[in-house]
Amino acid sequence: MQFKLYTDVHEFYKDTYNVLMQHEAQNMVLHGNIIIGNKGEDKTDWRDPANWVMATVSDTNGIQLTALMTPPHNITLYATENIINHQAINCLIDGLAEYEIPGVTTEKTLAVLFAKEYTTRKGLTFKTTMSQRIYQLTTVNPDVKQFGIVRLFEEKDMHFFPYWFEAFNAAGIYGNTKMYIPQNTETYRYRLSSKKLYVLEIDGAPVSMAGFTREMQTAIGVAFVYTPPYYRGEGYASSCVAQISQIALDKGFTKCVLYTDLLNPTSNSIYQKIGYNAICDSLMLRFE
Repeated sequence: MQFKLYTDVHEFYKDTYNVLMQHEAQNMVLHGNIIIGNKGEDKTDWRDPANWVMATVSDTNGIQLTALMTPPHNITLYATENIINHQAINCLIDGLAEYEIPGVTTEKTLAVLFAKEYTTRKGLTFKTTMSQRIYQLTTVNPDVKQFGIVRLFEEKDMHFFPYWFEAFNAAGIYGNTKMYIPQNTETYRYRLSSKKLYVLEIDGAPVSMAGFTREMQTAIGVAFVYTPPYYRGEGYASSCVAQISQIALDKGFTKCVLYTDLLNPTSNSIYQKIGYNAICDSLMLRFE
C-alpha cells in the first residue's frame, strides 16, 4: 500500500475525481468539498485548501481509499467502489500519525472500522453524534401538495433569517443544545449572498425554508430545511423541498441529494413521499 499526502488541491482533485464519481451522491460532502477547493472561488472559514489534510492510499490497482479533512471538521473517507480494505485503513492512519483527527464522517461500515482502529491506537473512545441516511431524487412526485411560492432569501429577510438559521442548527445538525444569535451579521449575509437559500411564502408570509449546498457534475445537495414550530404540520416543508428540488432538476442537475437524521422519522418519511430514495447510511463519529 502506498500513502500519498497532497499539498496541491488541484492535483488531489485530478487524482480522485473519477474515483469519487463512482458514487457521486454518496460522496456529496467529500467530493463536493474537493470541487470547492479546486475552484478556489471561496476560501472563507474552512474552505481554504491551504489548511486541508488531503490523502490517498493506493495499490497496484489504483486508489483504494480517499481521505479529506477540512479543519475543524471530521475527516471524510471513501473506499473505492465501497470495497473496504483494512490494509488501506491502517496505511492511512500511519500516514496521518502527526495529525489530530477529531472524528470521522462517512458510510457507516467504513466509519466504524476506521474509528475502531484509530481510537485503539490513540487510546481514545468514540461516540456517535449523528446517524444519517443519504437520499437522492431524480423525479419529484407530482402528487406532493404545493403551497405558495418559493423565492431566494434577500436582504429584507435579515429581520428573521438569522433566527431561522440558528434554530435549524439547534435542531441537531451540528449537535448544538442552545440557540445563539451572534451580533455579527457577517455569517448570515454570507449565506444570503450565496443565492442558494429559498423561503416559501404564503400570502406574503414566510413559512418554511430550504436551500442548496454543494454542486457536483450531475448532483446537487439539498439542506437547511426548517419550518418554525407554529407553521409545522401543514405540509409546508414538503412543498418547499419539492419546489426547490424541481428548480434544481430544471437547471440541469439529474439528481438532488440530502442527508437526514435517522432519529427524525418525520423528515425521513416526508422526503420519501417527495420522491427521495435511500442510497446508504452514514455515521458522524466523534473521538474522545
